[in-house]
Amino acid sequence: MSDAVLAEYVRDGFVESVHRGYLLALNADGSTALSLGDASQLIFPRSTVKSIQGAAMVRAGLKLEPRLLALGCSSHSGSDAHLSGVREILAIAKLDESALQCMLDKPLGDAERRAWGEKPATRITMNCSGKHAAMLLTCVTNGWPVANYLDPSHPLQVAIKKELEDLAGEKITLTSTDGCGAPLFLVSLAGLARAIRAITISKDSVHQEVMNASRNNPVMVAGNGRLTTEMMQAVAGLYMKDGAEAVEVASMHDGRTLVFKVSDGSLRPFRVLVHAGLKALGIDSPYEQENVLGGDRVIGTIRATF
Repeated sequence: MSDAVLAEYVRDGFVESVHRGYLLALNADGSTALSLGDASQLIFPRSTVKSIQGAAMVRAGLKLEPRLLALGCSSHSGSDAHLSGVREILAIAKLDESALQCMLDKPLGDAERRAWGEKPATRITMNCSGKHAAMLLTCVTNGWPVANYLDPSHPLQVAIKKELEDLAGEKITLTSTDGCGAPLFLVSLAGLARAIRAITISKDSVHQEVMNASRNNPVMVAGNGRLTTEMMQAVAGLYMKDGAEAVEVASMHDGRTLVFKVSDGSLRPFRVLVHAGLKALGIDSPYEQENVLGGDRVIGTIRATF
């Protein structure tokens, strides 16, 4: 693994820790603006490809209003609005929560998880339940079986794989299983960047429908207080999506694209890397310095290396 140091944890001027990873920033024309680490490194993109999964579903006949389509491409916080939206999608499919096959989990959002308290984990509160509800509706729309909708050989998952391969410009060589139970496809960092740039600038009405729904409904894509939502609210025209194990994608209407993966899966340098990566592409974003404390004093910072 030829990764690079992306961020440093600095205490009193001494680099105490580093975060290594892979980062690729593309100019509007697709040329490389910045590359750190080996861009050919294979990674699991995790939830950063939910827009691509959503596009495959819309291409297969999924019809949802933009608010609910954004939820179908989300890693939601588990707010009341998110949970009621998932139930709306299931109701259209004439299904209930028992049809969901995502894992049991409590809400992802901090405030939502605190409010949930000691109640048991459920499938609908799992952050991928919107995607799973959309998958089920896509199956019902096409007359496909719902009992095995997560099987990699199911027509739905075959369509999703093809959509990703077409956009990334490379063949999938390994299929695993994501945390939510859905098939997870191995791609290169460069392939992920190509895919996100391609779906962003595409003239395909399917791609435009999905991307517009997400950009115009940022609270449904993540949730209040979450970096993804805050950034899309603050930067006009920005699309952004995070994934587990510290994967991130962001893009602008004109094709400027940022992707990165932190090797150890740490989220600690996320805000720093998003801001610095967008800045490298000439995109201004709100940013508060990530401080390192000694007692109650600021004695250092987390900083990007670029």
